[in-house]
Amino acid sequence: MTRKPSKPSNPAAKALEAASRPVEAVGHTLERALDPLASAIKRAGLKRGADAAPAAAKRARPAKVDKSAMPVSPLAVPFPRMPPIKGVQMASARAGFYKHERDDLLVMSFPDGASCAGVFTRHGVGSAPVDWCKRHLEMTKGEGVRALVVNAGCANSFTGRPGADAVRRVCSAAGKRFDCRQRDVMVASTGVIGVLLDDAKIVHKLPDIEQRLAEDGWANAARAIMTTDTFPKGAHAVATIDGVKVRISGICKGSGMIAPDMATMLAFVVTDAAISPAALQNLVSLYTRTTFNAVTVDGDRSTNDTLLLFATGKSGAPKISRAGDRRLADFREKLEKVLMNLAQQLVRDGEGATKFIKVSVTGAESHASARKIARTICESPLVKTAFAGEDANWGRIVMAVGRADEPVDRDSISVKFGPLVAAQDGLVSPTYDEAKMSAYMKKKELEVSVDVGMGRGSASMWTCDLTKRYVEINGDYRS
Repeated sequence: MTRKPSKPSNPAAKALEAASRPVEAVGHTLERALDPLASAIKRAGLKRGADAAPAAAKRARPAKVDKSAMPVSPLAVPFPRMPPIKGVQMASARAGFYKHERDDLLVMSFPDGASCAGVFTRHGVGSAPVDWCKRHLEMTKGEGVRALVVNAGCANSFTGRPGADAVRRVCSAAGKRFDCRQRDVMVASTGVIGVLLDDAKIVHKLPDIEQRLAEDGWANAARAIMTTDTFPKGAHAVATIDGVKVRISGICKGSGMIAPDMATMLAFVVTDAAISPAALQNLVSLYTRTTFNAVTVDGDRSTNDTLLLFATGKSGAPKISRAGDRRLADFREKLEKVLMNLAQQLVRDGEGATKFIKVSVTGAESHASARKIARTICESPLVKTAFAGEDANWGRIVMAVGRADEPVDRDSISVKFGPLVAAQDGLVSPTYDEAKMSAYMKKKELEVSVDVGMGRGSASMWTCDLTKRYVEINGDYRS
């Protein structure tokens, strides 16, 4: 969803805002043309027969994954200290979408005059919460948003008119609690697709949660929206606007079903800066491209991906109406860092992940070409399983480069693992050392650099390895 910003008054601003306008469409054809890691990985070998299996076969199956007690990812990072953001209050509670004891409902409230912008999945199915947010942000132009209601454990996707009615009832009830119109309430859901949201569970909890709203509570908020996540994800930064300090804080959830065009993720970022909805929309659209759309775990996109950016306007900084305003320079930089931090935490919590991998492609014909090559490498099952086995199989990297169907100069391709050259000028490097390569692959954080010898285009993406644990988690997802 793109807002029409006010006309910028300087070349830098023009460039920034021109760049942000097409972000929702940039690469759309490119992404549709890709051959991402298909969801067949989740199905292959995991389908339980409809007929009763022999008792011995049943006993041979691995134990089901207890998602309420999954071990924390070895790539996890500590939840940061996140001070309150002026103007926003939050509280979480257990609504009962999960069988085990845990919070699965989050509510945030915002003051009069708050701005909101969002970027959503381009998935062909979509979901009732995504439809609601897109429609009402368009209607209100992002002005006057007063509340956010998020539930985990039920995606409310592919639920037709009943799903849309459930969302409406939630927003109507929240509107009464926060003395606002139902269209001023944003919603998001995550969990199993095809299950209708029991909105009564949320409505029943609203009186209690309203009484417990507080300015401090980011860690609990991050935990409440988790599904197969093994650790809560948050990021915080301080920027200055015209000499006044402003804060930016955000949380997100996501672990599997993560790919560009938004990931399987929900992300909510709040600042106390005073920024118009149009400027917010330009900023969130622009920086989604280099952050959330530059990570992939398994190549599968979700029906519910939602990134919402709120500005409370309570910092005391002057109000900014254009994304390209030079007074926003520091804010833009810090916002992108917060989004990148959150996006990379999704990869670090990739279901079953043991390796955090950056793939950089240079020498491509264009940025779009480099991005497609990088994504093909990141989503190749053979590449990802090689990383899981700590095997520096550079031949699989070359295979993925060619499979991207982008212009490359075969006799100029080079491949590096960290500082170690595996291949150059189209063949194995004369300095290749298997022992050194094997030692490098044992690290938890790895980098692969590929030059395809065609031009000046470059792009980077982040991914993780593909392990047996991924199959276990997704084989028993609904159990």
